[in-house]
Amino acid sequence: MQILQAVQATVGARPQAIAIARSMSHFGEHALGWAAIGGVGALVDRRRRRQWAGVAVGAVGAHAASIVVKRIVRRPRPDDPTVAVNVSTPSRLSFPSSHATSTTAAAVLLGRLTGLPLPAVLVPPMLLSRLVLGVHYPTDVLAGAALGAVSAAAVVRAEKKFGER
Repeated sequence: MQILQAVQATVGARPQAIAIARSMSHFGEHALGWAAIGGVGALVDRRRRRQWAGVAVGAVGAHAASIVVKRIVRRPRPDDPTVAVNVSTPSRLSFPSSHATSTTAAAVLLGRLTGLPLPAVLVPPMLLSRLVLGVHYPTDVLAGAALGAVSAAAVVRAEKKFGER
């Protein structure tokens, strides 16, 4: 709880940080933003259509995996008067962060596709945003990132196994 409170007292004390975090939250909701990027990439880049589709499938699949884990673990979201909740959520379950999960999967897969260090650029801000918004504990976002990385690895294995024949 202390880390969450410290993040909110520093970064979360700035209105523009909350506005950015909310925008990121809406983009990542149900992995829809990542699925859209994968879908558009698949439409425009015919040569790498499967890999772009893999980005969309990987992000949505990672999100689905996080929902399964949430329903098993059933950890409630932070509920403390010292923590400001700055965005609405579709459920009261916290562990793991689905935003962290789908963002990590998408970033790994997009990074592999583009050759850019996207996990290092995209994942930390999304993890931080969930704390700024007061909807996750630090362990929620770390577990989400780990689950997202495992999900991306599963997509890469599937692409290698079922790729062009």
